[in-house]
Amino acid sequence: MSTQTPSAEPANTMTPGSGPGPKRRPREEKKVEITDPKAIRALAHAARLEVISELYSTQSSHTATELAQQTGLTPSAMSYHLRALQKWGIVVPAETAGDARERRWKAAGTDFAINSGGRVASPEFAVIDLELDAFRRRAYAYAAVRNEQRQRGESSESSSVVVLASNLLYLTPGQRSELTRRVFELLREYELEDPSVIPQGAERTATMWSMIPDDRAVAEAARNGASDGS
Repeated sequence: MSTQTPSAEPANTMTPGSGPGPKRRPREEKKVEITDPKAIRALAHAARLEVISELYSTQSSHTATELAQQTGLTPSAMSYHLRALQKWGIVVPAETAGDARERRWKAAGTDFAINSGGRVASPEFAVIDLELDAFRRRAYAYAAVRNEQRQRGESSESSSVVVLASNLLYLTPGQRSELTRRVFELLREYELEDPSVIPQGAERTATMWSMIPDDRAVAEAARNGASDGS
């Protein structure tokens, strides 16, 4: 899932199977892009973002009960959120396999993006805030597990498995678009060909990448100009 403006639209042009990762999943590309401010506001909910991330990342179908277990909601509450996401064309009912008593849901496409069209969209920033909260929850949960392992005297992974890096670059609009495209292409290279077959030793890993203009100096200059003119 990505939150972006038109100049930073990722392209999906890599050849299946290329790159250092597992063979990419063969699929017809279908990008679901949300531009309606009302839809963006509807996404400003932690559980709905969790559902979008799960369904679009795995490209697998899930029941409301399965998704509820991941988010801590009741199945009925999760069903409500799934119907809301269906209203905006983000998720769709999936084919039922086996027990047909509970509906299954899947992503409406292969990729998902929130596009404000260059407008200042406060709901869009609310979505970003929820994504950052999700990152914090994952980091805290990982730290708690490592501490419990350490207290039991068990060997635990190095903290280097968690990566959070920040770089300052000077980029033209064209370079920003190119960098976004290349990052998305690189991440796509590591998708599994079959999401139901997890390689031995592989762990479910959440990734996050962002790019934002560093306008702090501009804002400070504006504040100083306003104070000088008062």
